[in-house]
Amino acid sequence: MIDLFRKFTPANLFFLTGIGFILCLAALLKLPEYYHPTLFEPAITDFVGILTHVQLTPLTNVLITLAITIIQALLLNAVVNKYNILGNSTFLPALMYVTNASLLLPFLALTPTLICNFLLIWMLDKALNIYHSGSALAAIFDMGMIVAVGSLIYFPFLAMFPSLWIALILFRPFNWREWVASIIGFLTIYFLLGIIYFWHDKMADFYTIWSPLKQPFPIELKFNIDHYDYLVLIPLVLILLLFLNSLRENFFKSIVHVRKAFQLLFFMLLLSILSIALKDDYPDYHFILSLIPISIYMAYYFDHAKIKWLYESMYLLLLISILYFQFF
Repeated sequence: MIDLFRKFTPANLFFLTGIGFILCLAALLKLPEYYHPTLFEPAITDFVGILTHVQLTPLTNVLITLAITIIQALLLNAVVNKYNILGNSTFLPALMYVTNASLLLPFLALTPTLICNFLLIWMLDKALNIYHSGSALAAIFDMGMIVAVGSLIYFPFLAMFPSLWIALILFRPFNWREWVASIIGFLTIYFLLGIIYFWHDKMADFYTIWSPLKQPFPIELKFNIDHYDYLVLIPLVLILLLFLNSLRENFFKSIVHVRKAFQLLFFMLLLSILSIALKDDYPDYHFILSLIPISIYMAYYFDHAKIKWLYESMYLLLLISILYFQFF
């Protein structure tokens, strides 16, 4: 399987779709009779209330989620190949993303975090591009706006804002205008939103958007999921450990841009995990935001691994674990 996706061929799109469909079969059996998605924060739904009445059948929900996941996988794959992060063109990032997007059953439903991954891929593309740009003002302004839009879809996405400054530290010499541009881009979206609230005489509601920032950092997280389901993370952790060993062996053999890209991905992963503190109900689907850096890390290991029986066995173990814990 891994050797197949190491090759960048159009036929892999067919196999990718097949794997994605197999991995979402359990969702068709375990979802309720209808699905009522909440795809935006109240800051948006207050003005587009019609979206709050949308109901989807399990089949429609799963198929839409699968389609979005595959599209995101292809976009992520294009970004990774565009900047040559793995050293050669491959289909492995797409395979890892589709696989990881099925780790837990809550990942298989249409959620705001899944929508936000479009924005996260877009941000990653812009962040990696500023390394070779003469000026990053426009790109970093756009990234500030992207974070603001993402926070209106899923408020904890706000925590990705520091990744803009981390990208500037990693890829650019210090320029205070670029740092300020990120803030202005972010505030532009909320300034326009504030005008809309003011026109509708709802400024009190506008201020409540920021109420999650007042809650203390959680000491204990409680998720509505069987603890045994988390055993599926064991193969994932093993693969990430193997990735760290591969990165250790090849890190200083890589070009500077690639090294900095892996550092940026680490901070994006860290921020995506910690941002759950901005959500009071701690949804399991929150961790979909972590799939992009994790998928790239896993793809790096599988692309550089040399012991065939080991890397093929590790992916097969992950695949079997996902299917087993989904159905049993």
